[in-house]
Amino acid sequence: MHIGAVELSDFRNFSSISLTPAAGLNILTGPNAQGKTNLLEGLAVLMVGRSFRGVRAAEFPRWESVGANLGGELCRRESTRSLRRTVERREDGAWVVTGEGCPWARVIPFGWHDMAILHGAPQARRDFLDGFAGKLFPAHVTACRRYRDVLQRRNRLLQQGLPGARLRSSLEPWDEQLASVGIELLARRRAAVAALQREAAGLYPELTGRGSVSLEYRCSLGDGATEESFRAALAGRFTAEMQRGVTLVGPHRDDLAIELDGRDLRSFGSRGQQRVMALTLRLAEVAPVAEAVGSAPILLLDDALSELDPRTQTRVLAHVAELGQVFLTSAELDRSEACAATWWEVLGGRVSGRGLTAVRGAA
Repeated sequence: MHIGAVELSDFRNFSSISLTPAAGLNILTGPNAQGKTNLLEGLAVLMVGRSFRGVRAAEFPRWESVGANLGGELCRRESTRSLRRTVERREDGAWVVTGEGCPWARVIPFGWHDMAILHGAPQARRDFLDGFAGKLFPAHVTACRRYRDVLQRRNRLLQQGLPGARLRSSLEPWDEQLASVGIELLARRRAAVAALQREAAGLYPELTGRGSVSLEYRCSLGDGATEESFRAALAGRFTAEMQRGVTLVGPHRDDLAIELDGRDLRSFGSRGQQRVMALTLRLAEVAPVAEAVGSAPILLLDDALSELDPRTQTRVLAHVAELGQVFLTSAELDRSEACAATWWEVLGGRVSGRGLTAVRGAA
């Protein structure tokens, strides 16, 4: 799968651009604050209807424009599918992204925000796992929304100050729903962690030359949780939950342990090790997603080579060059004989092609 053509109009700092990217490695270079990340974001919005930055649609239109338009072609084997997205303001003032998506469109982004997987709060790791599981199992996205909705309703009940017997009775239907959807989430998260472990165990040492990776899903309900044990755990924490006004057990309290050579990388890893691991976890998504969908996802790698030593940069480039269509931003790269790439320069909201050349690592 690859994007065959792209057109952006009034998106971020782009007035109007049109390009036909290569089906392999595309390197976007140029000074900072010229639009390299904006272009990656535009590709993500075109493909899946949202930004990998987690920003609101109101931030997409170019300054003082009334909206933005994105178009392109998505190619898979012998078929081509047109994509169109519009960013516009509704009558109620809210900005929305409209347009029909493609059921087999998948993107895997990497950016500075992914460092939170290593040193951020547990929510960042849960979000990462749920995002990956959603690429493998589309129903997981709906289940996550349902779980959050039930959890919010249950927490509101806990915060109303109801007497114990009445509160317990009022919580029962929400407990059943929370347990049902929660066990569904747990099963998919565990499958996602198992897939990441298989890939990351070989990929991290391929990129760095050494290192043993271990990923472990840490569940607040313990191993082998069932709907019955989930409901029992909720009942067991009833008094504490009534006092604190929040739900204390469930998938929303879980975490992902990330170890390198038997040590918690979140606490003991260097900045460079953490960055390589964050990139490894993103690249580990590629093979499972390709198997689930039937075609390789498109990679959007924002400044992925910074803070890496030259040898690791070379290994990363060699690896991603074999993964299908990849868009990689970098302020400066050294052209050499390592791998073939199509070069693009982004300057002042304009994109110009520099043709096919070879690259090795960041200068």
